[in-house]
Amino acid sequence: MNSREVALNIINRVLEEGAYSNLVLSKELNDSDLNEKDRALVTELVYGTIRRKKTLDIIISNYVKDISLMEDGVLNILRMAIYQMHFLDKVPDFAACNEAVELSKNISLQSSKLVNGILRSYTKNPDDIEVSDSPIDKLVYTYSYEPWFIRMIYKQYGEENGRKILAGLNATPKVTVRVNTNKADFDEVYEKLEEMGYDVEEGYACPEAIIIKGGSSIENNELFREGYITVQDESAMLVAPLLDINEGDVVLDLCSAPGGKTTHAAELLEGTGKVYAFDLHENKLSLITENVERLGLNNVEVDAMDATKLNSKYVSMADKVLIDVPCSGLGIIRKKPEIKWNKSRKSLKDLVPTQREIMENAWQYLKQGGTMIYSTCTLNNEENGENVEWFLNKHKDAVIEKIFLGNMDNFIYEKNGALTILPNEYMDGFYIAKISKK
Repeated sequence: MNSREVALNIINRVLEEGAYSNLVLSKELNDSDLNEKDRALVTELVYGTIRRKKTLDIIISNYVKDISLMEDGVLNILRMAIYQMHFLDKVPDFAACNEAVELSKNISLQSSKLVNGILRSYTKNPDDIEVSDSPIDKLVYTYSYEPWFIRMIYKQYGEENGRKILAGLNATPKVTVRVNTNKADFDEVYEKLEEMGYDVEEGYACPEAIIIKGGSSIENNELFREGYITVQDESAMLVAPLLDINEGDVVLDLCSAPGGKTTHAAELLEGTGKVYAFDLHENKLSLITENVERLGLNNVEVDAMDATKLNSKYVSMADKVLIDVPCSGLGIIRKKPEIKWNKSRKSLKDLVPTQREIMENAWQYLKQGGTMIYSTCTLNNEENGENVEWFLNKHKDAVIEKIFLGNMDNFIYEKNGALTILPNEYMDGFYIAKISKK
């Protein structure tokens, strides 16, 4: 299979079968014999086409009466071709067009004629796309989101930050790694990566972060395999240090998989204390265990547990509790663009009771004088600030601590002391609140 066939296959699976883009992409690339350049093209086509689906559909709708009557396979071929023509400079239009026509011949001759006709019409006048005059439709065309999402973000964040979020979630994410300070110091790892031919720079917001700007896949790198580094977004890297971990602390991470924050907490304990890492899904526990073993940590215990059900065994046991609760994931659209299309306003509201149950139980596991971190990778205030306010009103022994991590232009310090991180090319959208038990 050539690169465009592989890309189309993945796009079909994500948009038609609801598969996760990152997992399917990783599997298909591992199973293929494509070279580095072709693998990069597949990645670009998959993420780009899914990310810009709404814009691409508006363009295609200029050339067909009713886009909803088109076959899914044909529509995805058109989306992928127009993504290349509209958004990529390095692919010549004729190449994208010819490849699309060839791909559509696999469906039917009729389909290939339709695809050829639409793409040739588009290349004649690519700037004459009609978009309705309503301000929201213009934003839908420019940034490619569902209208309800744009309205919600603008309502919660205002126009200026709203635009930052819409643009930031469309940014191509950088690969960032966290240095395992139990095994090596930062400079040592940084220099070793440079020697191995990686293009690296220091983290954007985190002292233990290294940004990998170029080089071969990091998971096949010996520093990764031997546990000197682990892949983690810089937003997530901020969480564990905010627990103010002391030697010998008992830390509970109630929603641990795949274990990024768990292992970070364990590293900060420097071989002392204990981190209890729980997750609801048994099948995800192996991910945590793999990371713990690779990083050489011996102070972590991994177990299956439902964070929404109180387990009396852990009541008043923890010095620190971390709850990175299940959320709508709107802050990680850069890495999983299909989130744009598989969430609804209702699905966001449905998460709130679960998040509140987890907060209630976490509070019971925490000793007096202990610290709880509530974090999410979403930007929806109902799952963030509103949950924290609800919790503080209910628990008179809960005090929110002020977080301050320097003046970054994508950090919003909330009035109550919590931190909202706006997405950009370096960081996912994120929310962190730090609550002490007096």
